[in-house]
Amino acid sequence: MSVKTLTINGKTVTGLAGTSLFNTAWEAGIRIPRLCHIGGLSDIGACRLCLVEIEGRPRLHPACMTEVEEGMVVRTESERLHAHRKLIVELLFAEGNHVCAVCVSNGHCELQDLATSLGIDHVRVAYQHPRRPVDASHARFTLDLNRCVFCRRCMRVCDEVEGAHTLDVAGRGAELRLIADLGQSWGTAESCTSCGKCVQVCPTGALFAKGSAVGEMTKNRAFLQYIVTAREKHEWIRK
Repeated sequence: MSVKTLTINGKTVTGLAGTSLFNTAWEAGIRIPRLCHIGGLSDIGACRLCLVEIEGRPRLHPACMTEVEEGMVVRTESERLHAHRKLIVELLFAEGNHVCAVCVSNGHCELQDLATSLGIDHVRVAYQHPRRPVDASHARFTLDLNRCVFCRRCMRVCDEVEGAHTLDVAGRGAELRLIADLGQSWGTAESCTSCGKCVQVCPTGALFAKGSAVGEMTKNRAFLQYIVTAREKHEWIRK
């Protein structure tokens, strides 16, 4: 596989052909904001927070869905990108019901961290105050759609790592929602293995373990890289 040489924020970096800009930048120590991306799962370009500027191209490109090219000149930080990301995060707050003070993931939330890093102290658009359900039918976990940002991490880890595909999305636009199996309550979904992987990859407090109080729900994502790496190396296959 050929190696591509490109420039990111004035720094010369290399990446294998077919590798995304996001992963190439990450390996070079350049951090790009994201919510839907998580190492070990496929990329879908849902959150649009990782958009970057590429010299010679007028529109912004999602770093997680754009492959590296020879001679590419990329900027991951600019006034334009900052304004874009700031508005996206504000819209996420406005379209849901993210009340940090009473959230189980307060202080351990990626959306909250993004807001802080972008200097957001208020939301400039009208709050929608949607009426979204809370599904506490599962014996161990709870799904609070009020805090969901529809990153689909839970859906992908359930499908790609656990192999159950219990979780999916239904509806469009303002009616978009996370569902279990064919739309029944999570606790009655026969395909669910109760592994908890979906809870651990959730960037907010939308998925949490029962018994967690405000600020107590921390996420451990080390398991994901461990599983993915072990599978790639065939460490669980008998020889």
